[in-house]
This record gives sequence, structure tokens and C-alpha cells, in this order.
Amino acid sequence: MARRLAAPVLAALVAACAGIGPGTVPHDRIDYGSAIGDSWKEQTLLNIVKLRYADMPIFLEVAQVIAGYQLQSAVTGSVTLGNFTANLIDRLTAAGTATAAGTYTDRPTVVYSPLTGVDFLKRLMTVPPSAVLFMLQSGYFADRIMPIMLDSINGLNNESNRVQRPADPKFTRLVELIREGQLAAAIQIRIEHPKEGAESSVLIFGPSKDPQLAARGREIKSLLGIKPDLREVRVNYGGYSGRDDEIDMMTRSMLQIMLEFAAVIQVPEVDVLRGKAGPGLVDTQSAALIGPPLRVQVTDAPPRDSYVSAQYDKRWFWIADNDIQSKYTFGIIMLLFSIADTGVRGSPPVVTIPANQ
Repeated sequence: MARRLAAPVLAALVAACAGIGPGTVPHDRIDYGSAIGDSWKEQTLLNIVKLRYADMPIFLEVAQVIAGYQLQSAVTGSVTLGNFTANLIDRLTAAGTATAAGTYTDRPTVVYSPLTGVDFLKRLMTVPPSAVLFMLQSGYFADRIMPIMLDSINGLNNESNRVQRPADPKFTRLVELIREGQLAAAIQIRIEHPKEGAESSVLIFGPSKDPQLAARGREIKSLLGIKPDLREVRVNYGGYSGRDDEIDMMTRSMLQIMLEFAAVIQVPEVDVLRGKAGPGLVDTQSAALIGPPLRVQVTDAPPRDSYVSAQYDKRWFWIADNDIQSKYTFGIIMLLFSIADTGVRGSPPVVTIPANQ
């Protein structure tokens, strides 16, 4: 019986050894992607909370994941033939044993890379106007993107929760008009990459036979202080130059965007009174936000139904899974981190940790 079992066991081990790699892809790819994505969300929320408490944000990226599998198999057997009964010299007796063994090892290696130096400067301190236009061109509405990413445009100030500055009414109207232009496909965007010089962005006002759309286009140009007959307007980064043939965007860096949302995070009042957390707009429901809100709640116990949660100073900060508007906003923040990943990457220190150690 042992010899009969050894053959199928050996065949199964050999077959598994031959096909173990491809079989791990369907579940490993999803599992690793989900784990990295959830960790990325938790890290982002934690850093926004830390800014509310005047703490230093720390970003540790998963630079590389190497999944290593090992399957070892061994089969041993022995057969003994002889006469084991002294009074039966004409009869032989055979005895045999067979043993099969296998060892399976799953040893992934995760490489972590701290965000420092050039990478920190590029991703947290700089967001070019082209990123704003990319978001608008990809289908995100202006009333979600512009209030988050812009500090001002041609001298029209956006609202700031951090410094408690109200939005210029002209800025609010401009956002409404650009959103209407998006819906009517009356505003187009072009990104130019010349052989020499830096990348440039151009905002194009398409021709329209609709008198209402034409009127909205003229109003946009009037609010921006540019010539009414311009069809193509170059978009620059920086403060307002006062010229009537260009658009000057003062974009917010990723750190500024995080600070803006940190100001509206709900924190215990006792933490503000004790000086642990900075003053901010604690009640996001009453805050006059132009863009979509980011409602971050705080509890002492781990939340049961959260989209993302992070623990800080023995408290849990979280976004409810049924708060679709806050989930939209948080998703935009996560996407902006990817868009801001431009330029030459530096060579930060790398921490490599075997996952099963």
C-alpha cells in the first residue's frame, strides 16, 4: 500500500514544482496590490492628522516587492527480499517501504524607500499648473479640482481654511463657468513639449455658435482680465503678472493641500486647549468649503465601518465608508500624489525587510 501511495504523491510534488510560479500570480497580484493600497491610504491620512498636531509627516514608499517561493520534495524507498521463516526454505518473503516528503517556503522581500531629498521636493513642494489641467482634461470637474489645487489664478484668491481666508467671489464664479464649459466641451487643453525649453500648457477657448456658451467664454476672459478675442492662452506658474494675454496659476503644493485639509480635521477640544493640536475649523459641516469636504472623525475605539482609518496618540481618526463626498476628496488627494511624482528621482536610503522575518 505504501508503494501505491508514493507514486501519486511524487507526481503531485513534481507537478507543483513545475507550475508553482504562474499559479501564484492571480491571487498574489491582487493581494499585494490591495495591501499596498490600503497602507498608502492609511499613511496619507496619518500624515494629514500629524500636521493637525504640528507633527512631522513621514512618507515611506514601497519601492519593490519580490515574491520568492521554494518547493522541495524528496522520495525514499527500500525493498527487502528473503526467507524470514526457518522451517520454510522454499518460500521467499518480500517487504518494502516508501516515504515522500515536501517543504514549501513563501519568502517575499519588501523594499521600503523613505521620501527625502529630490523626491520630497518634487512630490510635496511642487505641483505645476499642468497637473491642474491634466486633472480637468481627464474628466474631473473644476468645482472639485480648482478649490483643492489652486491658491490663486490671475490674482483671484481661493478660499483657505488654514489661514481662514474667504474665497474671492470672482474665483467662485470662475470655477462655476469652467465647469459649465467642461460639460459643453467648450474649453480644451493642450500640453506642449518643445525640444528645447520647459513644458508649457495652453488653454483653448473653442468656437461656439451657441450664444450662451459664447457669453460664458467672454465672462471667463473678463474675470481673468485677458483679451476677449484670444483663442489660446498660455498658462504659467507663479503670481499674477498683470498681463492680458496669459493665465498665471499659483498652485498649492501637496504639503499645502494636506495642511488645508488638516485644518478641518475633527480633533478633541481638550487637545486644542492643551496646545497639542493647532486651532482649526473643527466642525466641517459649518465650514464654508467650496470644494468637496473631507470629514475625518475621531474616536477612542477602532471604527467598525471605515473607508480608511489611522491611529495617532491613542486615538483613531477615520473616514466613514458611507461618506461618498469625503471618499471622492481623499481619492483626489491620493491621485495627486501620483501626478506630482515627476522629475529626476534621487537616491534615498533603502530599507529591505524579508516579510516573514
